[in-house]
Amino acid sequence: MSERRFREDLNRVVELYNKLHGVEAQAKIINVNGEKVIIEFTGTFCHTCGVRDWLEDLVYLLVPSGYTAKLVEYIEPEGEEAQYKRIGVFKIKRISEESNSEN
Repeated sequence: MSERRFREDLNRVVELYNKLHGVEAQAKIINVNGEKVIIEFTGTFCHTCGVRDWLEDLVYLLVPSGYTAKLVEYIEPEGEEAQYKRIGVFKIKRISEESNSEN
């Protein structure tokens, strides 16, 4: 998989996430380093649902684009930012690459 295509796919998925979650949650790509992707989530979220669920929703949006993903780290900033910001560190693989690495 080319890095360019991966970034294009990732940008599309983040745009879709932002469209679906509206003002309650917005995602922004902070860093891409191989399979490791860091994404900042801001918004009011729905705290009764579990804020972590808002981050994991991105994992499910990647599947139709041909990727598997796992939230490997969940960071809650301290202070005032704790109310409206979370950082998710994801490991993202193209499904065909994952199949090849198992053989």
